Amino acid sequence: MLTVGLTGGIGAGKSEALRLLAERGAMVVDADRIAREVVEPGTPGLAAVVAEFGDGILTPEGALDRPRLGRIVFADPERRRALNAIVHPLVRARAAELRAAAAPDAIVVEDVPLLAENQLQATYDAVIVVDASEATRLARLTRLRGMSEEDARSRMAAQASREERLKIADFVLDNDGEPADLERQVGELWGRLRALAGRAPGA
Repeated sequence: MLTVGLTGGIGAGKSEALRLLAERGAMVVDADRIAREVVEPGTPGLAAVVAEFGDGILTPEGALDRPRLGRIVFADPERRRALNAIVHPLVRARAAELRAAAAPDAIVVEDVPLLAENQLQATYDAVIVVDASEATRLARLTRLRGMSEEDARSRMAAQASREERLKIADFVLDNDGEPADLERQVGELWGRLRALAGRAPGA
């Protein structure tokens, strides 16, 4: 099994890169999806978040109000650390379960938003960084996700710098261009990952 950590700043295009890798046969472990699962209504994770932040972070239906919680934690590093202390262990445990269920010859690509921040690169056989300029990311967050520029900049500033991420990269996907450019790069990268895993013809 080849384990690969994939990271990138918010708005860089990690989800699209993961989708393209999954199409080619990667087993994808999506940390964002798991992070949502572990705080769904009725879970111990959501109960712990409510105990820490209060009922005000719930919607009238009892689900987590993500925009409201986001405004709290991205404006206050201490509150963000408190949230991470609850959610991250739950995400890591679920991700470990998924990896354990993978086939012995699988290429497992795990989306790890805070890989650089938490210095987790040694956990993986290889690290992919999906890279895009600050201007590109800001445009995507405001245009495609509907964030205010202030909110987008706050979230970007809360993450590792572009330079810090690139420093730990074994492979870089440049996502400043068109979707076809990313698809071409992912195709080339998949060949390199297969070779690294000893699965390429003649390897």
